[in-house]
Amino acid sequence: MFKDLAEATRHTAARSTLNGLMTWLGEAGLAAATSCAGLQAEVDQHAAAVRDALGDPERGPNAVALASYATGVRDTLIEAQWQLPPTSELDWSKAEWPTLRLIAICALARAGGHV
Repeated sequence: MFKDLAEATRHTAARSTLNGLMTWLGEAGLAAATSCAGLQAEVDQHAAAVRDALGDPERGPNAVALASYATGVRDTLIEAQWQLPPTSELDWSKAEWPTLRLIAICALARAGGHV
């Protein structure tokens, strides 16, 4: 019973993390990618790299793995003092690596039905 509760708690926390990322960056980034083929290609490449890094390139990662990966990226960016400008001010055609990686995580979360 405790194991089931712990798993449910991890899954709920992961979904919350992924939903927050979608609200903060994912929705705007994925919308921009639909109208910019170059951006979409870069997001797809980053998504493939994330799938490979998390060890399930065919089915895609689960919510807990994706949220953990996203948290690791976020923590690294905080340590590096990297800041994303407001999404309304981004030039999506020149999106930086961190932006692309985070949008790719959002794309995988959406494709996996986690958000």
